[in-house]
Amino acid sequence: MEQILLSVLLFLPLASGALILFLPDKLTPNIKWIAVLVAVINLLICLFLYHSFDTQNPDYQFIVQKPWIKLDLGSLGLISIQYLIALDGISMPMVLLSGIVFLAGTISSFGIKEKQKSYYAFVLLLTTSVFGCFLALDFFLFFLFFEFMLLPMYFLIGIWGGEKREYAAMKFIIYTLVGSVLILIVMLALGLSVEDVNLSKELGKTAFTFDFRILADLKNYAAGSFLHPDNTSLLFGWPVRYVMFILLFIGFGIKLPMVPFHTWLPDAHVEAPTAISVVLAGILLKVGGYGFLRIAVYFFPGEAHHFAGLIAIVGVISILYGALNALAQEDLKKLVAYSSVSHMGFVFLGIAALNDQGINGAIFQMFSHGILSSMLFLIAGVIYDRTHNRYIQNYRGLASKMPLFTGAVVVAFFGSLGLPGISGFIGEFFSLLGAFKAPYFSKLIPSLAVLGIVLSAVYLLWTMQKMFFGKFWVNLDKETEMTDLNFREQILLFSLAFLAILFGIFPNLIFEISSMSVQLLTAGFQ
Repeated sequence: MEQILLSVLLFLPLASGALILFLPDKLTPNIKWIAVLVAVINLLICLFLYHSFDTQNPDYQFIVQKPWIKLDLGSLGLISIQYLIALDGISMPMVLLSGIVFLAGTISSFGIKEKQKSYYAFVLLLTTSVFGCFLALDFFLFFLFFEFMLLPMYFLIGIWGGEKREYAAMKFIIYTLVGSVLILIVMLALGLSVEDVNLSKELGKTAFTFDFRILADLKNYAAGSFLHPDNTSLLFGWPVRYVMFILLFIGFGIKLPMVPFHTWLPDAHVEAPTAISVVLAGILLKVGGYGFLRIAVYFFPGEAHHFAGLIAIVGVISILYGALNALAQEDLKKLVAYSSVSHMGFVFLGIAALNDQGINGAIFQMFSHGILSSMLFLIAGVIYDRTHNRYIQNYRGLASKMPLFTGAVVVAFFGSLGLPGISGFIGEFFSLLGAFKAPYFSKLIPSLAVLGIVLSAVYLLWTMQKMFFGKFWVNLDKETEMTDLNFREQILLFSLAFLAILFGIFPNLIFEISSMSVQLLTAGFQ
């Protein structure tokens, strides 16, 4: 049953998106309900998989494995590519988060009135691509879904975005394509270095594979391969495996995004419609963190150990640089975008610790940030929908006119600055705890990361004080537009606020899922 549901997660949105394109125009007003129905079904499947997940099993579960492509290379051997999907404790939280965020993003899309058929078709294609990245257990399949994300995001920003949407969409796709090329190089190198011994015996010739389980076992690397751990070949003066790890570090770091490859993110967020900002911050950034952990750290444990200090330093630079830039912003949406750069830096810091606390903290941080950043962009969208202006200095005393909205803002802001009892505190705490316990780099590095938490409190509390307290005033002659949350907005924001508090009080809802798989991963670093 669970194996079938994994394929439904992938192909239901894809099939529904294709169906939408062929519906007659007279049904266009109802298309949004098809997208919502698909999102609800996907979330229910995610919850069922979460409930069925064996928390004591560190290995992959619900495995679906079917032969797909066998490419004969003559005397060189054969390349085997499979339709191979599964879940483990690292991917399960990301799949659950995807179900939550895509439902929130779909409901928040109701304001889209132009070219609705194309819009919802692209959203559903994006849904398939994201779920595919988290479910894929074959590197080629993962890369296929990773690349497919570019197409819908480019058009969703470029067609339905703001005034500079073409520039933002082009910048997004150029940055991401560069990262994809770096990942592609490593994928090809791995695919021609690792042999599926059982398949080779069956076929009577060397069979190379992209199976994650085989790629992660150093014993399967072909003797004499330039990626074999004992190979001393140099590339650009470095061991080849070092170069491959750095390529993955940069490739997935662009997607995360890490400083200095982050500049596409503020532009994309500012120009994207609210719903797409929710999906972009809530789940697409997590593909970068997940991919780095699943592929770079998993396949290159020795190299991860060697570069742990570099990863931690980049994480802290992202934390501080993102927070300082957020402090300087006047546009609410741009402030939230830079805060995402800062908070995602804790993911790199936790992973760099290479211990149970740090990596569990990084996974929890990705999950928590997905919920809180979705709230923050919905909050910016509420303001923009009423006045078409997001500048902080144009608002005062909103709490007196919008008490429900202010309540949601309090949860989102205090969760983002790390208040205990809300999910943001747990992810940052365990990422820092793991970093302080790590022997691979100085304690000064996580100590500086603490400063990022202080800075986040400064810019978030300053924004709250400026916009929500004092005498009510709006510098746009639109005071009458500042109505409190409507029913749809209440459902979205209060549901996400409930989840932020729920996972903040009961973090074991995630840790019980991730812990065993993380222990299996970190055993390779002992």
